[in-house]
Amino acid sequence: MENLTKLTPLKQPIVFELESFEVPPDQAPVLLFLALFNYMVVLLANGLVMSIIVADRALHRPMNVLICNLAACDLLGGTAVLIRLIMYLATGQKRIAYGEAIAQAFAVHTYGAAVQTILATMAYDRYLAVCEPLRYHALMTPARLLFSWVLAWVVALLCISVLFALNVGTPLCGTVIKHVYCSNRSILYLACEPTPINNIYGLIMSWSLSTGCFLVIAFSYIKILHACIKNSNDGTMRRKAFQTCASHLVIYLIYQIGSTIIILSQRFTSASPNLKKFFSILIIIIPPAVNPVIYGLVTKELRTSLLKLVKTKVQSRTLFSTS
Repeated sequence: MENLTKLTPLKQPIVFELESFEVPPDQAPVLLFLALFNYMVVLLANGLVMSIIVADRALHRPMNVLICNLAACDLLGGTAVLIRLIMYLATGQKRIAYGEAIAQAFAVHTYGAAVQTILATMAYDRYLAVCEPLRYHALMTPARLLFSWVLAWVVALLCISVLFALNVGTPLCGTVIKHVYCSNRSILYLACEPTPINNIYGLIMSWSLSTGCFLVIAFSYIKILHACIKNSNDGTMRRKAFQTCASHLVIYLIYQIGSTIIILSQRFTSASPNLKKFFSILIIIIPPAVNPVIYGLVTKELRTSLLKLVKTKVQSRTLFSTS
């Protein structure tokens, strides 16, 4: 009877149950505080970076526009996962409706794809800035900049839309999602029958997107390194290369290290389920909180604009209090 039930396709409305973390009652408040703190950092830091870039016309330059897009991408990924995690830690609610599950999975996968395409676009922009300084503004015109970041989002959205379009009509025979958040793979695990087309497309799409973005980034940094070696006596060029590329390279390495940790954690069967689940969300909760801090500290223009904004606010409050 149990096997028969598992093979019976479910009918709408379908409500899933997220397995999430196994949290002892006495530890829930601590984890809730950490999740709330992490989301507040993601929300405020990325929101502040976007607001500064939008408000200050002097920052309307290609790299800063791409930073703004990366901040929007980080907000998408962080919000998609952390809101549901906070809700679970606060109320113990594990149930999630089918529509909400698909929306969360789509947002998470879009974040994963868009962060790669945006980082690849940023690397190419840095290549032009360092290797073609005299022709940079002629090559990276406002129209081409618009085309670049729109293309980065379109490629990501198109890849993920096709991935989820293949799932339409797939019969599901289970409701327990053994993960902290909903993903395409975790939902397909509940399918009543094998899904080879979905699996093949997912593998090809993931490999092609990751490899393509890596090649663009590798090409850009090899060209930048070659230009620095070729002009080894030019200290100004090396300094400019470091200033323009350091923050981007650090963020890309954080993303790759996070991806590697996720892959390795799944290979250790002896690891606790909670530890595996934590590693699985590491790439979504850490980079969105760290990225705006890195850009705020490394990018001189953003740091200067932020200090100017703070100084203006302090002066206006001082004048208001003395009047």
